[in-house]
Amino acid sequence: MKLSIIVPVYNMAAGGKLQYCIDSLLRQTVDDYEIIAVDDASTDNSLEILRSYEEKNPGRVKVISCAVNCRQGGAKNRGLKAARGEWIGFIDSDDWVSPDYYEKLLAKAEETGADMAGCDYNLVTNQAFEVGKVVENNTREQTGILDREKHRKLLLKPGSMVVKVYKSSVIRDNHLGFPEGIFYEDNCAGPLWSLYFTHFERVEEPLYYYYQHDASTVHGITEARCRDRMKAEELFYEECEKRGFLQEYHREIEFRFAELYYVITLFSYMQGMKRPRLSFVRELRRGVEARFPGFRENEYYRELTGREEQELIAMQKRSDVFFFWYYRLKLFVRKKR
Repeated sequence: MKLSIIVPVYNMAAGGKLQYCIDSLLRQTVDDYEIIAVDDASTDNSLEILRSYEEKNPGRVKVISCAVNCRQGGAKNRGLKAARGEWIGFIDSDDWVSPDYYEKLLAKAEETGADMAGCDYNLVTNQAFEVGKVVENNTREQTGILDREKHRKLLLKPGSMVVKVYKSSVIRDNHLGFPEGIFYEDNCAGPLWSLYFTHFERVEEPLYYYYQHDASTVHGITEARCRDRMKAEELFYEECEKRGFLQEYHREIEFRFAELYYVITLFSYMQGMKRPRLSFVRELRRGVEARFPGFRENEYYRELTGREEQELIAMQKRSDVFFFWYYRLKLFVRKKR
């Protein structure tokens, strides 16, 4: 089997989203592939839709049903366990891809000897094969033979995992997988996986269509979602420590942890929550300082984190209470204007 495409599915029946995704996969021009759709205990009729596809496409579509919701990471792990392909691809069940998406990625990988290949993607709001806002998923500086310097670049910006294909032997040999039971599982898996691949190539086309809608994971700030992002980074830290990467890539891991566990979470929480809690804001600061007390001196932090954010974080370092009320007042004044 050349390729296994893993599709985690949860409540995607409305608006034809799931059908549009699966139909795009059935139209792929690559030969010898399977679609593994993992229903993550959907409460709508997503599973019935998938069963219908499986019945009409025997040998092409395989459906796995989870009795208990384990989030996308758990669904992907079950898909990986069942996958038979030499290559592995992932796709979100509300997105879709060009008919030649996998053919072009696999051709690029095989002609160059790469064990990972990707491309750019479109941000779209309509179900159509029309180019929307093109987002560069990775850069040319991150491609080629992956030496230590390029691994550093991939740690800092791994890019989306759904816009890539991976050699399955690398995944199996290094026991790679996803955190289960949380959102933002790719925040842990993406940078960690990148350290095990040796050659990364890009197709210079936006072949993946990333659907933006209100039900998407990226929308809506809750404390529970913030805690999932924190948990993903805690697991990333633990895996890097266990696998011997923490010392070799200390500055990159320090910045990534500080950025996602703390900086992004802090400001999205303060801006998105109607009633933010001081105790949670204090917990964030203490969490990052417990692992990386000197993160504010990190060269990536000083270069890549916004000046205003750095000043506000320095303020919180001096006083959680002052920062909390100062920033709430700042947001109030901004809204009034």
